[in-house]
Amino acid sequence: MLGLTVRWSLVGAADGVEEELAAYVEGTSHARFTGSAGLRFKTWRVRRGEWFEGCYVFATDQARAEFEEAFRAGADEAPGTRIVGRPPELIEACDIVAVAEGWEGFEAAARY
Repeated sequence: MLGLTVRWSLVGAADGVEEELAAYVEGTSHARFTGSAGLRFKTWRVRRGEWFEGCYVFATDQARAEFEEAFRAGADEAPGTRIVGRPPELIEACDIVAVAEGWEGFEAAARY
């Protein structure tokens, strides 16, 4: 499978930025990517005071390439950029080696 990681640094970002990012994911971004053609899944991750990232897994090379090209072209205006106050520090394609679903099952949610 084909992955893409987009990461913003939170070092020096405003207090409360993690909550603002979580609220954006819950209220807007989750719905935008749910059911998105060419996307297998997306995970949003954060380390408070360090970084916020989106991890995408695509079904095809073409889907990843088209998304990455469009994202790079608009990265300076992306919602994450506006919230954090700076563009992503990393936009990196990768290969996903494997995905395992645990006994507790997969739970898709706009916020945990």
